[in-house]
Amino acid sequence: MSDWNTRFSSEEYVYGTEPNEFLKEMQKKLNLSGQALAIAEGEGRNAAFLAEQGLNVTAWDYAESGLLKTKKLAEAKGVSVKTELVDLNDAKWQPNQWDEIVCVFGHFPEELRKKTLKGVKEAVKPGGYFITEVYSHYQIPYQSGGPQTVELLYEPDEFLRCFSDWRIVHFFMGEVVRHEGKLHNGLSHVIQFVGQKPE
Repeated sequence: MSDWNTRFSSEEYVYGTEPNEFLKEMQKKLNLSGQALAIAEGEGRNAAFLAEQGLNVTAWDYAESGLLKTKKLAEAKGVSVKTELVDLNDAKWQPNQWDEIVCVFGHFPEELRKKTLKGVKEAVKPGGYFITEVYSHYQIPYQSGGPQTVELLYEPDEFLRCFSDWRIVHFFMGEVVRHEGKLHNGLSHVIQFVGQKPE
């Protein structure tokens, strides 16, 4: 936790203040609404964007400095985001609580990934969405951001297996260009997944 607290403690938004491009694209396509949860949300750029779109947004992160910047960014944009200090190892997932859950470049060890995806699956309301863009296990040679440890990167079948009984709205693995602050910059190898929970 201390590493992330330190990373987010500067005035600069290290991943920028603009939302992830894939999230913007999916918001336009799906017209998301209602109660949204952004997990591993960092400095709040995606949570603030969703709040600007009229959603009621809660942001989880385990770095207090990131949550403070989330509040600051939301205020600067004239919106409100609820922040909660949550370590995903200890997360309490309530069944059918959220209209959508968003995870943008949230990277964790494999066991925590499995636990988190299972929690997400339980916590999305019927008819709701899980939206994510993360670095794939091919990312390391690209040197454009993300963990430098393969164990923290995603395999495509993690999503396809976990959400096999959901409607897959969008699935992609391949190259995209991302310019998100100073830490996500350039050609990247990602996995994008959008699933809708059955009614």
